[in-house]
Amino acid sequence: MQYVWFIWSLIILALWALLFVLKKGYREEMLKMSLITMPFGLTEPLFVPEYWLPPSLFQLAEKTGFDLESLLFSFAIGGIGTVLYNLIFGRVLSKIPLIERHHKRHNLHLYLLFVPALVFVPLALFTTLNPIYCGVLALLAGGLATLYCRPDLKGKVWVGGFLFTLLYFLYFGSILPFYPQYVDLYWNLDNLTGILVFGIPMEELWFAFTFGMYWSGLYEHLFWRKPVKSETLSIDPNPD
Repeated sequence: MQYVWFIWSLIILALWALLFVLKKGYREEMLKMSLITMPFGLTEPLFVPEYWLPPSLFQLAEKTGFDLESLLFSFAIGGIGTVLYNLIFGRVLSKIPLIERHHKRHNLHLYLLFVPALVFVPLALFTTLNPIYCGVLALLAGGLATLYCRPDLKGKVWVGGFLFTLLYFLYFGSILPFYPQYVDLYWNLDNLTGILVFGIPMEELWFAFTFGMYWSGLYEHLFWRKPVKSETLSIDPNPD
């Protein structure tokens, strides 16, 4: 059991590497968003042991709350969550014209990008909610904020949430046949709903959906891009 979390993080990292090698056109956004997401692995002490207490390399999680696996995991899901929708539906990214960026709905552009942090921090500090629920609500708020600022991403945000949930369901389920007691041993189920979907805590699926919602459109929101069908874009028609 000591190396399950490490093996698990390597599996998702291997998927990231496979996509990175095979899909050259998506490398830039994958790498940028993975590097942006990776530091969120440092928030692991917020979830240990209130949400779970996984055995980790060098017993770091047990001793400090931090672990190396969370950094690998966060790096991988950041890149995958960003490009999953575009990969499946054959979308590439085009720059948004400068004139469109001055639309009134973009006045709050920078502020809306930080909505998850603005929601998570007060919930974590001033409520008794388990940190996983604070995270889920924060990501949901971030996804809804994206919809306000970028209504053109509506389909990508909602479908991206479902796609990442499906991927995460398969990913999580891949380890349970080999370690069927893993959830019972290391998740703090007494502090959660206790609802399991084929052995997967419901909270994990809520996290996957809200993460997929927010992260699927974050690159476009952050870097002023929009997804278009690949066959319609032979050159970049909207230079800065």
